[in-house]
Amino acid sequence: MEEIVVGDIGGTNARFAIARIENGRVIALDDETTLKCAAHASLELAWEAFGDQIGRKDTLPPRAGIAVASPVHGEVLRMSNNPWTIRRRDLETRLAPEGLVLVNDFGAVAHAVAHVEPGQLQHLCGPEIPLPVEGVISIVGPGTGLGAACLIRHGSAADYTVLESEAGHMDFAPLDAFEDYALQHFRSRFMRVSTERFVSGPGLVNLYEVIAQQQGMPMTIRDDKELWTRALEGSETMAVAALERFCLCLGAFAGDLALAHGAAGMVIAGGLGLRLADRLASSGFAERFVAKGRLGTKLSTVPVKIITYPQPGLLGAAAAYISAQKRDSRMN
Repeated sequence: MEEIVVGDIGGTNARFAIARIENGRVIALDDETTLKCAAHASLELAWEAFGDQIGRKDTLPPRAGIAVASPVHGEVLRMSNNPWTIRRRDLETRLAPEGLVLVNDFGAVAHAVAHVEPGQLQHLCGPEIPLPVEGVISIVGPGTGLGAACLIRHGSAADYTVLESEAGHMDFAPLDAFEDYALQHFRSRFMRVSTERFVSGPGLVNLYEVIAQQQGMPMTIRDDKELWTRALEGSETMAVAALERFCLCLGAFAGDLALAHGAAGMVIAGGLGLRLADRLASSGFAERFVAKGRLGTKLSTVPVKIITYPQPGLLGAAAAYISAQKRDSRMN
């Protein structure tokens, strides 16, 4: 049995745990430790704090799989929603000298989708059938940003390829007069408006702002956490309207991504994906997912699931480590 440190480094939180691996499988994943990124000046300091909290500062495993909300190619990783600068060589030298695998955060979620049990994939819309064991499965989800990845299965659950992406930064595509207005409103501020500007944790505030301006009403809530709470409670009318628009935009983007990937399955994930599970099912998500003109019929055959595994980033980081070890052994 082998122990490794697994981490899921996002824009807001850094999560860590110890994973145990045997015969190419994750056989155990300890309870996660969640640290606020803003409370630590670097990944290395957060790593040390994790070791302190579990009483293993000097005995952490020298191997790690780390998921990062950033492209992971190159020596220096810079995160779009986190001020940390991550240097691969520093991690390899000081934290994981016996083996380090870095994976994009939604690449990690794709690895997790390949490993979870069918019961940990809650049906959302489309045909109520399992995800295919062959073909493409698109993964998308909102959190601090908007993540996306692609899982390609080659005929069995254990044989797969993960393609990482930054698709959430693609241009926002408006589909009605309100979204035309939202795009025009934010173009003057951002010049280029990505889908992430609306479909993300902070994006709900942007939608709320547009609704307030269009209605000629004051913005009474500016904090994104408070806005999410009020929207999910249904205690503030404009907040609820912003959330419904959020679900519409997520559905449209998920459908676009499925078309781009030629997907035979879709999984909704992200820090907000599970939190929104019930709301998505009763929203206009499903209608927007298939609203693709001549290709709507094709998308109506795609099963859409929500991953309910509590920490898919950590499981996926461990699975990415296993996948890299298998690849290295084949090459040797």
